[in-house]
Amino acid sequence: MKKLKKLALLVLIMSMCLTLIVACDSGDKEQGNVAGKTIKIGWIGSLTGDQSVFGICERDTIQMLVDEVNKAGGIDGKQLEFIPYDTRGTPEEAVNAVNRLVNNDKVLVILGPNSSGLAIPIASVLEKGKVADIATVATNEKVTVDNGVLKPYNFRVCFIDPYQGGVAATFAYKEEGFKTAAILSDISDEYSQGMAEYFKKTFEELGGEIVAEEAFKTGDVDFRPQLTKIKEKAPDCIFLPYFYKEVSLTAQQADEIGIETTFIGGDGWTSDQLMEMGGAYLQGSFIVNHVDFDDPEVQGLTNQFMETYPGQPVQLNTFMGHDAFVTAKAAIEKVAAEQSKITSEAVAKALEGIQVKGITGTIHISPDDHNPIGKEAAIITIVGEEYKFVMKYAADMSN
Repeated sequence: MKKLKKLALLVLIMSMCLTLIVACDSGDKEQGNVAGKTIKIGWIGSLTGDQSVFGICERDTIQMLVDEVNKAGGIDGKQLEFIPYDTRGTPEEAVNAVNRLVNNDKVLVILGPNSSGLAIPIASVLEKGKVADIATVATNEKVTVDNGVLKPYNFRVCFIDPYQGGVAATFAYKEEGFKTAAILSDISDEYSQGMAEYFKKTFEELGGEIVAEEAFKTGDVDFRPQLTKIKEKAPDCIFLPYFYKEVSLTAQQADEIGIETTFIGGDGWTSDQLMEMGGAYLQGSFIVNHVDFDDPEVQGLTNQFMETYPGQPVQLNTFMGHDAFVTAKAAIEKVAAEQSKITSEAVAKALEGIQVKGITGTIHISPDDHNPIGKEAAIITIVGEEYKFVMKYAADMSN
């Protein structure tokens, strides 16, 4: 009988211990990762491949800002630890990188990527680990909201493709007086398709006519067949919603077959390499961008980057990387001031509604869709070998 009582007592104690372990484990999972001796901030982006010019610049900008904060004492007496990973420009590597950051490195927040195709597939990993990601130039709607459902751990500091496409179409129709347009887009890229869709929608709603719609796939280098069909329609402008390499090839080949029109594009154009590869064929083109490079307010960061990394060109990602970092920093500081522990779950919650002064304007994250509220676009044109500011521009997307 005594042995049975002792056995029952032992079983009860073991059961209680197991319950406590499960409870503690559940508590950890509920709060995500927790800051230790350092505050770990992750980053993902393309450090190899065609978009590496953007990724390298963005990574280096954030490293520069991390070093600056650490030199000033860190946050809450803790130094920041910056952990960047290369996505190699593929969704699979983006998911793998986020898995490592969340589960192995135990970061509190992740910055980047600058591509919608890389930002969309990481949502489930973020949600499982309760770690927020702040995308920089990932503009597709589905990055933060998919079919009306909010992704709780996906945020961004850039405006979205519907707005960017809408601005391009409104500017083309109302400011330049273009009544007909053609669209050439990358059918395999979410970014390109999102912008193309909303350019068409807005342009037609304003009274314009889309006279040709052609497409290619990522990796294609010959656009002459599509351009030949577009030439037959003689559009007032051609919308090219993709990246600088393909844009340069498109413009050069359009010149070869005798197309004379105005090209319009988005933030994927803006690179020094665009000028080197296709600038001569893109004179007078218009670009919807996030920032005016000549704005006096951006010169401080521009000069800081150039002094830190001599000879390395300043890209759009310098400014977008900066804004993602200061947004994350503000959320971490808010949690540190209000709670005894800095957890990734708390940082994600703090990001909802956070408001900070960024280089590209005020970053005020909407709790409803995790996008910045009310950001204006900068219309840029190409003159010689320079990007020239045309105007700040907003479009009414309420319809």
